[in-house]
Amino acid sequence: MEKQTFSIPNISCGHCVMTIKNELSELPGVTAVDGSPEAKTVDVQWEAPVTLEKIKATLQEINYPAA
Repeated sequence: MEKQTFSIPNISCGHCVMTIKNELSELPGVTAVDGSPEAKTVDVQWEAPVTLEKIKATLQEINYPAA
């Protein structure tokens, strides 16, 4: 299992965090997503088959690219 904190400058409120949570949770292998609008970060835990690249690509697709 892997875990990483992503800095997401586009986060401005709790709704942004919920959008990211909903989208990333749909990826097979993502086990946990938690975020902080104040810190503009999202913590993601995952295992195979999802990859770090796929998580970053998904964030890019939903207009919340990781810095």
